[in-house]
Amino acid sequence: MSERLVVIGGDAAGMSAASQARRLRKPGELEIVAFERGSFTSFSACGIPYWVGGDVEERDDLIARTPEAHRERAIDVRMRTEVVEIDPRERRVRSRDLASGAEEWTAYDKLVIATGARPLRPDLPGIDAPGVHGVQTLDDGQALLDTLAEMETAGKAEGRRAVVIGAGYIGVEMAEALVHRGYEVTVVNRGKEPMSTLDPDMGRLVHEAMTGMGIAMVNDAEVTKILTGDDGRARAVATEDREFPADVVVLGIGVRPETALARAAGLPLGEHGGLLTDLAMRVRGPVADGAIWAGGDCVEVLDLVSGRERHIALGTHANKHGQVIGSNVGGGYATFPGVVGTAVSKVCDLEIARTGLREKDARAAGLQYVTVTIESTSRAGYYPGAALMTVKMLAERRTGRLLGTQIVGREGAAKRVDVAAVALTARMTVEQMTALDLGYAPPFSPVWDPVLVAARKAVTAVRAGGA
Repeated sequence: MSERLVVIGGDAAGMSAASQARRLRKPGELEIVAFERGSFTSFSACGIPYWVGGDVEERDDLIARTPEAHRERAIDVRMRTEVVEIDPRERRVRSRDLASGAEEWTAYDKLVIATGARPLRPDLPGIDAPGVHGVQTLDDGQALLDTLAEMETAGKAEGRRAVVIGAGYIGVEMAEALVHRGYEVTVVNRGKEPMSTLDPDMGRLVHEAMTGMGIAMVNDAEVTKILTGDDGRARAVATEDREFPADVVVLGIGVRPETALARAAGLPLGEHGGLLTDLAMRVRGPVADGAIWAGGDCVEVLDLVSGRERHIALGTHANKHGQVIGSNVGGGYATFPGVVGTAVSKVCDLEIARTGLREKDARAAGLQYVTVTIESTSRAGYYPGAALMTVKMLAERRTGRLLGTQIVGREGAAKRVDVAAVALTARMTVEQMTALDLGYAPPFSPVWDPVLVAARKAVTAVRAGGA
């Protein structure tokens, strides 16, 4: 007898789950219906800043699979259709066609919630004015590009000014994109330093580099309103004591799990507002009744270093969640054990990477730790093109277990964090790391790779008891 799988959300987690389930079960065995309130499926939100900045030429380059491609595989994708209610007791969802407003109920045997995350949009005067843009979907990216094109058409080619609110991943990436488009860019950040995913001392390196690139960094600043002109468009961003002129404003404040539907349905949410699942990505608790799975930016996952649940909105995790869910829904078996919190980014030629815990994370987890910071180069010092990088490493005080690594530097810096990510997953000590057999040749690394230099220094700090 055929079953019906309903998927809420048509991006990474949702469509990966649908596609994997279809690989395992034929249309006659499993009917799949997917609801997507936007205009695109299976797209790379992470690529939007590079599209805006001109590194990626075409919007369609960011689309992995269109609705038509999914339909060819017998997945009934219903675009511009929003699910407005989940009824777990009756195992059905209520959807609304955004064009006609028509609503209908759709029954399910199995349900996947992949509603993603919503960008933070503070309740400030002027926040909804023309010229203020969030950057979450391809529609958002297109709207921003349309605004930039209008300005260029109007002849404002010189002295164009942009203000980016927030200095996380999206904030710094959008700052770079706007610099590439010839804008004078100011970043207004409420934190002590940009990139709050780093410790402040490492964030300071990002700050200094951004300033050197001509980006004005304003830290410890709380935006109070968006000022508008006579035409109603944004003209400046105001803090308590300053105004920053702007022809365009971009929001890069961060995201939160989009779980309003789940909350209304009585499904369990964690400390950060994300859905709670087991290792198979099945939603916990009696309300879900074993028939609901969730993945992507709307869930919380286990941090393998601290042992706590955390919310991390990354496409890498979302795709893995979808594969796990699709395998389980399709009759196979898979689990998602957790994360160590690895992420990389860049602003212009500066590469930024982190994995594991920051100092404040380690303190919050009740861990005693030592920290070390080293400077090294991406290649042998005598080889042309060797670039400086700074590596910070945290290790548990008594055991020497690696707790976290942060890297800031130029070419060749960011992907070195993968060595630390593997070490964290394997629960290695910094002493064990020093024996890792990493590749070496002068064009690629010094004899001692920078990550291993940091590990050696961390071993000394652990042996000294952190003194």
